[in-house]
Amino acid sequence: MGKLAVKLVAHLVVITAMLLVLTTATIWGALVTALAIGVISYLVGDLLILRASQNNIVSTLCDAVLVFLMLWAVRASNLWSLSYTDMLVITIVAGIFEYFYHMWLLSDDRSARRQRA
Repeated sequence: MGKLAVKLVAHLVVITAMLLVLTTATIWGALVTALAIGVISYLVGDLLILRASQNNIVSTLCDAVLVFLMLWAVRASNLWSLSYTDMLVITIVAGIFEYFYHMWLLSDDRSARRQRA
């Protein structure tokens, strides 16, 4: 659960801050969006794609696409003033975090496998 908490806190802090600066989002709207992005990217990107592929690049790209699509959907449904450039900047920042986060997950997974062997 500790790794999920790290991811959620990172997303809550960074994505919420960026949404508040770049959009007309309320604090609650930004927090819920960041939390949803964190949870869904953990379930899809980390538990499914990263575990199945063991490929950081593939998983990071999938997470980035997921972030962009979720921002696009939330922007459209909430009528936020979020440009495609702003969405791309948030996506790139989230992707950089995801890349290093996946490296951490993969290194811990490899260490655990060595200890079991």
